Amino acid sequence: MAALPWRQDESGAVLVLLITSRRNGKWMLPKGWPMAGRSDPEAAQVEAMQEAGIVGSVSAAPMGSFRSFKLFDDGQSKPAQTLVYALHVTKELNKWKEKGQRQRKWFTPGEAASIVFEPDLARLLQGLAAGRVPLS
Repeated sequence: MAALPWRQDESGAVLVLLITSRRNGKWMLPKGWPMAGRSDPEAAQVEAMQEAGIVGSVSAAPMGSFRSFKLFDDGQSKPAQTLVYALHVTKELNKWKEKGQRQRKWFTPGEAASIVFEPDLARLLQGLAAGRVPLS
């Protein structure tokens, strides 16, 4: 599952937060595996706090999904269908678990679509930019 962190700027325009991968520096969403004892939306909130240092309210239902490959430490990869949960960011932390391992940056949905690696995620972000994908 993944979180799509978003907020509105002063003019009301939607911005999305991307983070860099620890392995290759590519821009991506905070994401991870399901967590025992937590729903997928709750797990997406935890991943967002650990990987991006953000806190907010998460949607109960996924806003979409994208196909990705999870790379393991041994070099193996496994295909995964990643559910995406909208996370309305209410606070950005100055210190968080993976701060020294990742960068975070706000983008318009169109900008984000042009720099993410996964084509399905780019399409989801393009839909958000065009107003076809709701945030709630």
